[in-house]
Amino acid sequence: MSRIGNNPISIPSGVTISVDKSNVVKVKGPKGELTQAVNSDLEIKIEDGTLTVARPTDQKRHRAMHGLYRTLVNNMVEGVTNGYEKKMQVVGVGYRAEAQGNKLTLALGFSHPVVMFLPQEVQVETESARGKDPIITLKSIDKQLIGQIAAKIRGLRPPEPYKGKGIRFVGEEIRRKAGKAAGK
Repeated sequence: MSRIGNNPISIPSGVTISVDKSNVVKVKGPKGELTQAVNSDLEIKIEDGTLTVARPTDQKRHRAMHGLYRTLVNNMVEGVTNGYEKKMQVVGVGYRAEAQGNKLTLALGFSHPVVMFLPQEVQVETESARGKDPIITLKSIDKQLIGQIAAKIRGLRPPEPYKGKGIRFVGEEIRRKAGKAAGK
């Protein structure tokens, strides 16, 4: 039994969910609108303020899709009501981050600045205080998109284990290694 797939999703006030004949779920809320195509084998029912996802059989692929699509729809409902936010920290001497609209400019120790143009669905802000590491804040209603963008930014300069320099998520612990001199 899928524990996640069987949980009903409560629909908050101000959120409307519609399912068309081709099993495309549209969620509209105060922050925006999201759509997700759901596998045609699964059945989506909306009754008295709750949404449930039902699977036809107990086959392994139906069980996997059951939990997956229930979670995707739940993330859409959460996104249009509250939104998602990811904070990243740029650690390193001379490393800087600057946002102008949806353009993020990073100085990461390369010979050139790295410029990223972000999609319209993602808002970016940067905070730079003297003596502190710059913080990049990403906000969006789409959890998948914000996670993908954050992974791309982190991939530009992943944190390294010796000095801890690089881009990391706020609160992320980096396993540090002893240098060459400490090995003797």
